[in-house]
Amino acid sequence: MTRHPVSDSGASNEHPVPAGAQCMGACDPAEHFNVVVIVRRQSERAFRELVERIATGAPGAQPISREQYEQRFSADAADVARVEAFAKTHGLVVVKADRDTRRVVLSGTVQQYNAAFGVDLQRFEHQVGKLKQHFRQPTGPVHLPEDLHEVITAVVGLDSRAKVQPHFRIDSQTPATPPEKASQPGDGVVHAPIRAARAVSRSFTPLQLAELYDFPPGDGKGQCIALIEMGGGYAQSDLDAYFSALGVTRPRVEAVSVDQATNAPSGDPNGPDAEVTLDVEIAGALAPGALIAVYFAPNSEAGFVDAVSAALHDSQRKAAIISISWGAPESIWSQQTLGALNDALQTAVALGVTVCCASGDSGSSDGVTDGADHVDFPASSPYALGCGGTQLTAANGRITRETVWGSGANGATGGGVSATFAVPAWQKGLKVSRGSGAARALALARRGVPDVAADADPATGYEVHIGGMDTVVGGTSAVAPLWAALVARINAGSGKAAGFINAKLYARPGAFNDITSGSNGDYAARPGWDACTGLGTPVGTRVAAAIGSA
Repeated sequence: MTRHPVSDSGASNEHPVPAGAQCMGACDPAEHFNVVVIVRRQSERAFRELVERIATGAPGAQPISREQYEQRFSADAADVARVEAFAKTHGLVVVKADRDTRRVVLSGTVQQYNAAFGVDLQRFEHQVGKLKQHFRQPTGPVHLPEDLHEVITAVVGLDSRAKVQPHFRIDSQTPATPPEKASQPGDGVVHAPIRAARAVSRSFTPLQLAELYDFPPGDGKGQCIALIEMGGGYAQSDLDAYFSALGVTRPRVEAVSVDQATNAPSGDPNGPDAEVTLDVEIAGALAPGALIAVYFAPNSEAGFVDAVSAALHDSQRKAAIISISWGAPESIWSQQTLGALNDALQTAVALGVTVCCASGDSGSSDGVTDGADHVDFPASSPYALGCGGTQLTAANGRITRETVWGSGANGATGGGVSATFAVPAWQKGLKVSRGSGAARALALARRGVPDVAADADPATGYEVHIGGMDTVVGGTSAVAPLWAALVARINAGSGKAAGFINAKLYARPGAFNDITSGSNGDYAARPGWDACTGLGTPVGTRVAAAIGSA
């Protein structure tokens, strides 16, 4: 039987092994787990044309409803049946087959997967900081029979490595402090977060940042913001204390389980709980009238893809905005999974869903130690709004200085030039500055990251309440939910979903505070777009006008 490697647009799907990881030998043949097979769409060409027309703002191009998407672009029943027959041949159990999301979930053993997909699954050990990470990974590409080569677009779940990281940074100069009890006897509400945090030099509540960035009025009523979380959780007591202290209506927050992951706070304010709570508190403070739906998934390639898909196809909550504060350098993703996630972001364009992604907190290297520049994915997808970071100071309700969140002990904004994606239409003609000064500006050769920015330096960060303690947190992970909440306000005010907004924003650079000072390592700020802060930070009312709101 002729077999071919699974690919996306001809790309290899080798699974990169992290530097320093040791192969510990073959996996236990009897080890049992699930994988997800993603099947092609019906009318793939029509789908690509629709996405391209919407993304470039072609006259008359409009997003479609979830119901219309399912009718036109779900998987063909015959294709799903062929995958099911293939699974049966190899003794794999079909756990679920969903035509609308184009997913067939299979259950089987290492031995069965090795035979079915022509792989050799190996065990690896990798020292990550003080912890040893153990994971399973194929040592070669996934292969499929010739008759399924065009039917199956990706197989995710063979690789179990936790790849994505949360993009938050806690201010090293502002240790978390226990809360004070409310002055009103017996009300049980903690009022300390805002009072304690205001004593911290140059930190802000989300409400103060909304004022500084001239957000349009509103509370996002009727909108749903989906937060993608790959671990940790939130405590309701933290949220109650925080929103009470801010004096805003407590938003409705719902935890949504994906692949059996749940809201599971560890109680560690320095771990993933900080990411989850930060996302909820920022989005909820700025859009308290919106439903905040938190999609929890396992930290794996399959978990990430499934979480985004779950948010997009949730016909009950119908998210209009997705905020993603987790990511990893493009270079560590398998190409088929990178392609599968990018494909999901194209689905977001077709459905009119805005996706805001943090661009990373490790400067122009994105934390890779090979001496080269890297950008973070999914922020580098042309179908995401990449969110970079600044350092901001203010006085008397006005911004007094705003620069690139640059290299330092507390990190730096991610940004640079993609090694994977071509220059999108709305970035053509832009220049990128390396080193210092615009004299070294060169034509942008591939997708530039980020698109937009906001305050992210933990030294001028966000006042939050995590694990029962007050602290100041920064990172580009704070910028993604801030932008998500801005879009929610705009959507609520206009009565329609803004959807994919990149092209509209690039056409209106006057809607931004242009950041022209600083660097993130190898890339420097310059007038106009740059690979540190994108177009700049929002002037919210002008952003609303730029994307079609009154």
